[in-house]
Amino acid sequence: MATIIAGHFQLQETALDVCEAFKAAGFAAGRVTNFFNNPPGQHNVIPTGGDRAESPGARQTPQAVAKGEVTGAAIGAAAGAAAIPLAGPLGPVLGGLVGAHVGSLYSFSEMKEKNESGPPPRHSGMMVAVAVAVDEGQEARAIELMRQQGAEKIERAQGLIENGDWKDFDPLSVPQFV
Repeated sequence: MATIIAGHFQLQETALDVCEAFKAAGFAAGRVTNFFNNPPGQHNVIPTGGDRAESPGARQTPQAVAKGEVTGAAIGAAAGAAAIPLAGPLGPVLGGLVGAHVGSLYSFSEMKEKNESGPPPRHSGMMVAVAVAVDEGQEARAIELMRQQGAEKIERAQGLIENGDWKDFDPLSVPQFV
């Protein structure tokens, strides 16, 4: 595994020019690569398409919805029971149904907030990556060259670039920005 310095660029032409700049600066051609990183969810990592076999929040969905429904139904039924003089015998039933519905919706919003607090995904777009030898000072040179060429974001990773191909690139990994 080598240290890899990768930069994000807007245009393919720019990425190709950056690759040439790295080669002109003495970096081996087989250790420099450029590629398009797809948007999250479109990497076709699994055979059926997409990035994951199961959505990150899907595991907790049935339990969370059931909890919200039961809580909401109990509160709604109690409110409906108090309304028996006005609504008649349908008060507790309607109150329970409305409460279960509202409770399930509330549990969805609570789950959404939990899942949004994680690290942001890697943005899509053109990337240029170069494998560097840290002990030879190539890392600092690569970072400086990325900045000079206008990289929007620069990240550091560990991996293997062979023959101009980043063999073990994981689009789902959390970027470690420089």
